[in-house]
Amino acid sequence: MDFALSDEQKMIQQMARDFAEKDVAPMASLLDQKAQFPSQHVAKMAELGLMGMMVPPEWGGSGLDTVSYVLALEEISAACASTGVTMSVNNSLYCAPVQKFGTEAQKERFLKAYALGQKLGCYGLSEPGTGSDAAHQQTTAKKDGDSYILNGRKNFITNGPHADAALLFAMTDKEKGNKGISAFLVEKETPGYSIGKIEKKLGICASSTSEIVLEDCRIPKGHLLGEEGQGFKVAMWTLDGGRIGIATQAVGIARASLEAAIRYSKEREAFGQAICHFQTIQNYLAEMATRVDAARLLTYQAAWNKDNNLSYSKEAAMAKNFASEAAVWCADRCVQIFGGYGYVKEYPAERYYRDAKITEIYEGTSEIQKMVIARSLLRDC
Repeated sequence: MDFALSDEQKMIQQMARDFAEKDVAPMASLLDQKAQFPSQHVAKMAELGLMGMMVPPEWGGSGLDTVSYVLALEEISAACASTGVTMSVNNSLYCAPVQKFGTEAQKERFLKAYALGQKLGCYGLSEPGTGSDAAHQQTTAKKDGDSYILNGRKNFITNGPHADAALLFAMTDKEKGNKGISAFLVEKETPGYSIGKIEKKLGICASSTSEIVLEDCRIPKGHLLGEEGQGFKVAMWTLDGGRIGIATQAVGIARASLEAAIRYSKEREAFGQAICHFQTIQNYLAEMATRVDAARLLTYQAAWNKDNNLSYSKEAAMAKNFASEAAVWCADRCVQIFGGYGYVKEYPAERYYRDAKITEIYEGTSEIQKMVIARSLLRDC
């Protein structure tokens, strides 16, 4: 197996790293404390071609592979996990399904500007009563002539308050179960579409998260993405790719925790020497580095499989599950190495600790990832 990156991939990685170090990292703490959406970073990422990386150029994207996307996203996420997830959702959860399942007319209206970064997209599957149980949607879509009328409430929508359009899922036929779910593209200006509660969160505070409320929201029949009843398939296909993005975000957080811990352990002295000389600290750092590299390699494998048209559902679930747990563990060790200073906002350790936890929850909890992995292993039984 060849682990070498191409010259183009190295260039993309370095470009993202330069941007992350110069523009994103210096503002990460302030944006987090103010819970301020990183609009300026989104605009710059659009200029750099990072908002629609895997979309073909004819639809406004950069036409790059998934590995390149992972390389860039890790750099952004290591600097600011909130900015990283904003980029990830637009790429993986919005642009990717519109590109795969959209008609030419839908791509013109709902993809090009989003891949260019001129507009921002979001993904609405979760509901107050249906998180992991995504097949039991309560939001409904009733056909009325050449339109659908949507009613319901979506929650925990990343990018929700700032999104120009949403990919939403609703029941068109409740009697058919998950085969009665359909996918719809809904623009924020549509009457009956509104933003509900804006969440105050433990971590990724600069990422905007809200409810989307649909009250007799009428959309044209042409805004149905894919076929009626195909929504659950669209949702699950989208999440497979999205999990590669969240695995990458987790790798970024874990890496940032390791790098901060290394720097601090060289500076902090106790008992007459830098604490990096103590075996316990060295053990922590060694374990952190191993988990970061293992998580990254699992993520690369899932991305490579996707690029090479191989099955990647299990690999994406493995990457997301392992990387998220690695991020939480590494952030915890980072706080421990910082000691009391790890618990105060003057240093980044506490932000990494808060940001890491969500990676075990959204786009499928760790428990759901294990279910996906196990079902793949047992498919032939």
